[in-house]
Amino acid sequence: MSPDKANTLRKELLVAAALVGAGLMMSVISLTEIKASHPRVADSELAQGTQPLQSSPPSETNAPPAESKPGGTRPTTPAPEPARPDAEAQQEGARPALPPAPAEKMAPPIKER
Repeated sequence: MSPDKANTLRKELLVAAALVGAGLMMSVISLTEIKASHPRVADSELAQGTQPLQSSPPSETNAPPAESKPGGTRPTTPAPEPARPDAEAQQEGARPALPPAPAEKMAPPIKER
């Protein structure tokens, strides 16, 4: 090997070693920052659940809850009606609250070949 080639090889190996060293240094710095920003939590802190709920203070009256009756009465209010005015109101000029329902879309029949 000529001295010129040996000198070039030595310089290239030095540059390669410097680049590897710089990469390792960046990795170490990154890992220490990650570890510093996320401190390790002890197992006892992780295992804790939520605090038990505090019971409400006893009520002033000690009335028993209402009795449930099988086959009880249902609400007597009428079922809600659609949001459309009746025929008389439409003749007087009232407009329906909802637009008319779209008609069913039908395609033309398929022609046989």
